[in-house]
Amino acid sequence: MKEEDIQLVKLLEAKVRQLISRNKELEQQNAHLCALVADVDVRIQNLDEENKQLKTQYADLKTARMLQLSDNDTRNAKLRISKLVRDIDNCIAILKAER
Repeated sequence: MKEEDIQLVKLLEAKVRQLISRNKELEQQNAHLCALVADVDVRIQNLDEENKQLKTQYADLKTARMLQLSDNDTRNAKLRISKLVRDIDNCIAILKAER
């Protein structure tokens, strides 16, 4: 083999070693990134579950609030009707007194 061929073979070997080294680095980086993706997937699932629970709690609170408002509205309506009935009774009493 010529000296030039030997140099080419050595250069090729060096580049192959570099590629193998880079390949190992990329495999490690890929494994790390896959682990991160798995962690993020678990976190997303947990957050989705928490989101569902919070939506359910919000709906329950909203329903309870509507019922509470309904109770207050009913009480206010009864008070208003009672006041109107008293006013009508007063008007009737005034009309009877004028006869």
